[in-house]
Amino acid sequence: MKLLRKESRNMNSRVTQLYMQLLHEIIRKRDNSLELAQLETRVLNATAESLRLSSRYRELETRFSALSAVVNNQSVLIAALEERCMQVYGRRRDHHPEGPPLVQVVPENLPVSVPRFTNEIQRDNGREVPRERGSRSGPSPTGSTMEAQKPPAGNFSVEGPYRDCLHAQEAGHTSSGVYLIRPEEASRPLQVWCEQGMDNGGWTVIQSRRDGSVNFFRNWDSYKSGFGNIDGEYWLGLEGIYKLGRQGDYKLLVELEDWTGKKVYAQYSSFHLEPEAEGYRLRLGTYQGNAGDSLGSHNGKQFTTLDRDKDGYAGNCAHFQKGGWWYNSCGQANLNGVWYTGGVYRSKYQDGIFWAEYGGGFYSMKAVRIMVRPID
Repeated sequence: MKLLRKESRNMNSRVTQLYMQLLHEIIRKRDNSLELAQLETRVLNATAESLRLSSRYRELETRFSALSAVVNNQSVLIAALEERCMQVYGRRRDHHPEGPPLVQVVPENLPVSVPRFTNEIQRDNGREVPRERGSRSGPSPTGSTMEAQKPPAGNFSVEGPYRDCLHAQEAGHTSSGVYLIRPEEASRPLQVWCEQGMDNGGWTVIQSRRDGSVNFFRNWDSYKSGFGNIDGEYWLGLEGIYKLGRQGDYKLLVELEDWTGKKVYAQYSSFHLEPEAEGYRLRLGTYQGNAGDSLGSHNGKQFTTLDRDKDGYAGNCAHFQKGGWWYNSCGQANLNGVWYTGGVYRSKYQDGIFWAEYGGGFYSMKAVRIMVRPID
């Protein structure tokens, strides 16, 4: 009896184990079924997305075919227009040189030390200046004229306006700074920097370069009206310079500073511009100074900008030398060019602020001022 009871308990335990194993297997198979159902759902979703993308791809193929047809038609039209342009302008293009001739002058005066080559241009002091040095095209042209500037404290005279800076000096103003002038035929007063501390004073500064903060690659209207910051870099304006010279006989002084700190000068015994109808043609007298005469070859030339080509070159010197100037072909001076740091620079064209007789065409000056004063 005891043996039968023991055997019965063993059988019950075995049956329980088998039951638990069977239950575990049933649960596992149910989980697998759920996973399979989820996988089937994901496959169905992926299939639907694939069908949607396939439909979208067919639509894009149809649109691409239509655009390709348009492009092909335009290509045919462009080819026809190019052929017509070649027929009309072919002779001119055949004789169009790739760039202006480079300055071949060997300067008598060279800066004492020639720094390393640099391509750094037009550092901005608080205002963005467009640049494209990567393409070697220099700064982009701009058309804005002179902005209204708040005069700097301590060197601005509220008196005036005066005819010029000599008139201001004769009125008792012996300090250099910003003054209001109004040439006799001018329609409005102009702010200028008066240099009263050099060569007996009375000099009206018509151009100033010193840090590259102002872009000088501008259009005709901008050069006519003037632009920049009076206590920094600026261009007075061709019309203002013309009206200034109409008052009497003036002389011109160009002050150049190289990257060693040395200053040299070029002075011309007379200076005036002809009216806009004559392209503000430059008229100069005889030269004296220690910088060399690099402006004499520009005498009698009209002013050229990117949008108004008046130079003697087959192309446009303003395009290659990145400024506005009385270009010849293109000439020995480019004081409205690109402001490079360090002096010697690398560029495909001679587009720096150079004075060929001092430093050559690939030496860009650190600072430049152009001033006029009535002849004594």
